[in-house]
Order: sequence, then structure tokens, then C-alpha cells
Amino acid sequence: MFFLVRCAFWICIVLALLPSGGSQPSSGDASLNPFDALSAAGAAVSDATQFCDRQPEACEVGGKAAAAFGQRAQAGAKLLYEFLSERISPSETGSIPAAKGPKALPSQHTLKPSDLVPEWRGPPARPEAASRRPA
Repeated sequence: MFFLVRCAFWICIVLALLPSGGSQPSSGDASLNPFDALSAAGAAVSDATQFCDRQPEACEVGGKAAAAFGQRAQAGAKLLYEFLSERISPSETGSIPAAKGPKALPSQHTLKPSDLVPEWRGPPARPEAASRRPA
């Protein structure tokens, strides 16, 4: 809440100090002095800082509302991040070109079933030194 009060304060100060850009008809004797506006804004800020002392229930409810808003904003940001990352990130890595349909490339599947059968290998040969050892 104090962030909003500070922002409003500085925006009012900036608007009060900006030149008007031309002559405007004045309303009677009222002339705006920047120093008077600054002191009035300071008084408003000091009054707003003591709001929680005067209205503790309103500050408590405001704190709960701010916490709920923060949680909803966090959940919304998470959903937005997930949505954008699904849309923007590519579904393929691009390192291997994808096949353009059910037809395979001509260089694939060229082996015959007999080529896929492993070659027979006998049992591993026993070392001769192991067979000559005395028992």
C-alpha cells in the first residue's frame, strides 16, 4: 500500500512542477506555489502512513487481499510461462531431420532377415595355463 502512496506522491510532485505549456485563465486569486503543493503532499503522505493506526481492521483485510492477489498473479504468470514455452519452443531438436511421412528413406531397412541373425560363436576358449595346473 505504501508503494502506491509513494507513487501517487511523486506523480503529483512531477505534475505540479511541470510547466503548464501556455497561459490558462486563472480562477480568482488562487495561485499554485510549488512549495505549498510540496508541503501539502507531505502532509497527505504522513496522514496516510498513520492510516493503519486508525483503522487496523482495514489494514488487515488489505494485507490479506494483497496476499491473495499476489498468489493469483503468481499462478497466472506460471500459466502464461507454460503456455508461451509450449508455443515458442520447437517440438523437435533439429539435429536429425524428421521423416516427411510414413515412407522411410531408401537407405534404411536394407538388411535381410538373415543378416540380422548373429553369427554363431562357440564357448570361450580356456587358457592353456589353467588346464595344466595341478589340482
